[in-house]
Amino acid sequence: MSGPEESVLDGEPPAEESGGKGGKRGKKRKNNKNDKNKKTDKGVRVPGYRGFARRGGGRVSYVEMPSEWRGTTVQVCGLWPFAAGTGTPMVGVPLGRELISGAALCCDPISWFQRANLIHNPSALVLGKPGLGKSTMIRRMLLGLVGQGVFPMVLGDLKPDYVDLVRAMGGQIIKLGRGLGSLNVLDPGATAAVASRLPEGARTKLIADAHGRRLNMVAALLTIVRGAPIADTERTVLNAALRVLDERHQGVPILSDLIKVIDDGPERLRSVTLARGDEVRYRTAVDPLHASLLGVMDGPMGETFARHTTTAIQLDNPGGVCIDISGIDDSDAELQAAVLLACWSDGFASIEAAHALADEGLGPRRHFFVVLDELWRVLRSGRGLVDRVDALTRLNRQRGAGQVMITHTMADLLSLADESDRMKAKGFAERAGMVICGGLPQAEMPMVNEVVRLSSIEERMIVDWSTPPSWNPDLKEDSEPPGRGRFLVKVGGRPGIPFKVELTSVEKDVNDTNKRWVNSTTRPPA
Repeated sequence: MSGPEESVLDGEPPAEESGGKGGKRGKKRKNNKNDKNKKTDKGVRVPGYRGFARRGGGRVSYVEMPSEWRGTTVQVCGLWPFAAGTGTPMVGVPLGRELISGAALCCDPISWFQRANLIHNPSALVLGKPGLGKSTMIRRMLLGLVGQGVFPMVLGDLKPDYVDLVRAMGGQIIKLGRGLGSLNVLDPGATAAVASRLPEGARTKLIADAHGRRLNMVAALLTIVRGAPIADTERTVLNAALRVLDERHQGVPILSDLIKVIDDGPERLRSVTLARGDEVRYRTAVDPLHASLLGVMDGPMGETFARHTTTAIQLDNPGGVCIDISGIDDSDAELQAAVLLACWSDGFASIEAAHALADEGLGPRRHFFVVLDELWRVLRSGRGLVDRVDALTRLNRQRGAGQVMITHTMADLLSLADESDRMKAKGFAERAGMVICGGLPQAEMPMVNEVVRLSSIEERMIVDWSTPPSWNPDLKEDSEPPGRGRFLVKVGGRPGIPFKVELTSVEKDVNDTNKRWVNSTTRPPA
């Protein structure tokens, strides 16, 4: 073959198409070294990396990036020099892909604290507007930690967001609410059974911890009923009454038994009121406390706290436990806050009992992942409740438990009426090992910057994620919000890692928060 036809077959365009050797197109192609077709030693023309530069030759103007795979150094060591290190941590639960580089991000507070030493405290604070996927991300984290042998504890599921996942893993579901179940705040739970198996020193400490926890929980219930902390003298009376109750009562006491001890007024109880044998002075000292306890039993919260515990937490189920309180209506704000706080107290009591057994070699050593959702509901229910939450969550590192606290915005923590409460609530965020931010409004940025320093680019990214979805006129509904599933991980002053959560098909089946709208008899108009 010869002439122009030979050029076409060899990969060169015909002379008349290229403008000849002196034409403009010929010069342009000749100067582009990367796009130039080449000849082998045998004179055979081969295409450049964009393909044959001729009509119908398959030349592309954009070269796609090659596919990437991720593996350990042992697996990919033979691929040198094509292997490259990642810029994101690879220790922990795989949450999704980093938004800039597309690299996978592995992240959870336990792995980053225990194995990677990236954070100083195995805890996380999650912030973000509703509907952007905070619970979905925590479910992914929870699922991955279960695979590592960590015991998950969802201590109060209000929506519910975690029931389906825990049930799918074979875990324990406990229902609380009106007509559903009760939680006795005076029940020592697993502590009583564990204490009998411990040597004297460990048993004394565990019983003392259980006593302090019950005292704090009763004081918290009274704080929620009154909307203000109880007086120091009333706390002293409660402390003495609980000790008398432990000495006199056989079995597990309930609140009515505590009220009876205060009503009877034994000498040990009268002595702490400084009544000095005067009945009137004693009644004056204990009557406000007596009335508030009656309010807990016979008021809006009585159904839940007045009876024995319906179902106790079991730690022998690797699928974990989820306490479902979705049966409590949002209008019962006081009851929601009280039950949440009681669930947290009961859960941490079970953790301490398990560790007491492990310390003595009588049980396996376990790590726990505790989910504390809707933090703002408890903090806003009464002045002084921040102290109760602070006492529960401060020592999670010593308890061998990782925890995640979830709320909507920093304003939830910093809008409390009392200044001291605001400072303590701010401490929750400052002590967190990592802060994970979803979409937040611009007004939140100064408050978030008080806890973790954000760059201007990070601020703009978080604010953009909070943008409302666009209206879709074809479907007559909103499209997906731009910030759904997108989060920024911040650890101290380090640059944040933006990522997007990616779910598997199995996870999507247990992440449907609109189940009540599926298979409905109501049909949209045609």
